[in-house]
Amino acid sequence: MNYSNNVQHKSRLLALMLSIIPGMGHLYMHRTTRFLVYAGGCFGALFLFIIGVAAQLPKEPLLLLALFGGLMWLANGIDMIMFLLRLQPYHPHSAQPYGQEYPYLPSDMPRPPDQPYWEAAPTATSSWAQQRERTRVILLSFVPGLGHYQLGMMQRGLTAMIAFFGVAILVFFITVLTHNEGFIAFLLALPVLWFYTMFDALKQLQVKQSGLEPIDNSIFDDFHLSDDYGRKNRTLATIIAIFPGAAHLYLNMNKRGIQLMASFLFAVYVLDMMRLSFFLFLIPLLWFYSFFDALQSIAKYENGTLTDKPLIENWTAHNKTIGILLVILGGYYAFKQIIMQLLYEFFPQSNYIHLVSNFGQTVIVALILIGAGFKLLLYRKKNLSYLE
Repeated sequence: MNYSNNVQHKSRLLALMLSIIPGMGHLYMHRTTRFLVYAGGCFGALFLFIIGVAAQLPKEPLLLLALFGGLMWLANGIDMIMFLLRLQPYHPHSAQPYGQEYPYLPSDMPRPPDQPYWEAAPTATSSWAQQRERTRVILLSFVPGLGHYQLGMMQRGLTAMIAFFGVAILVFFITVLTHNEGFIAFLLALPVLWFYTMFDALKQLQVKQSGLEPIDNSIFDDFHLSDDYGRKNRTLATIIAIFPGAAHLYLNMNKRGIQLMASFLFAVYVLDMMRLSFFLFLIPLLWFYSFFDALQSIAKYENGTLTDKPLIENWTAHNKTIGILLVILGGYYAFKQIIMQLLYEFFPQSNYIHLVSNFGQTVIVALILIGAGFKLLLYRKKNLSYLE
């Protein structure tokens, strides 16, 4: 399909980015009618949705408006992608196609047999073809796997598509099956998979355009547990470092990895069980420490200077303190789950049981913090007396 030059010379990437706002990409490409349809449909539905929420309308019409706006936004993006795929690359006037007669030569001049008056530079022709193929791969890669299909890499594209949509379907299935909305947090893996598949398609395109033959293998083959020399995979170690301690265990740092993983999981469990929202800042603190420590450990592994140094050395010297802490937490958990339930059964109307249930947690936490504070003070006094 042929389009005017004022459309062909426009940036396809900019048009695609503008399509995030409904209708703006079509307006940029001088498709005014589609701009009015998509922008009016999306923003009109949004305007009516806001009015409906302010007027406290029933949920059914509001959901229909939201669904209509989402479908219009999706149709806007698909229409733009299809338009850009059909759009022919822009050829400047200084580089005309092979065999086309030079426009300024007189028409009565005899033409040499089998010899055009002007030949386009082969590099210019190939650059147009490469740019067109690159545009197609970028556009198709917005759906994981389609960019690989465009390159003829069926196996790699299939594994990319299965990985992306398989994770989405699995998360939704588990969420519906268990009625636990917390599993939706695993959908955060989808943007990571999406970016990886897109840049992998561009990497394979670069290999193809450099004159090499890309290997059509599974994406999972890139994550071997080790290379031919037995060294660990840096990419895999970086990915599993998202979970505290996992990368350390992968790098054979068993002591440090187990301590990091146990500290993180124990902190999550205790803060949730005791409802200590004040100390929730410890969770991201532990996560960031573990993640960046894993990155440093990967660099040390490649340099050959990695050592398995635990977080707490000679932790057996603190057996008594750890034992007391576990006894207090275990006693509180047994008291709350067993004794308090029995008291509720025998004395359902008693206010004292409610007070004990509410203030017992505060007393336990206060005792633990006070005991930890005294432990640190006594430890400091011992060190000072030893130095003197």
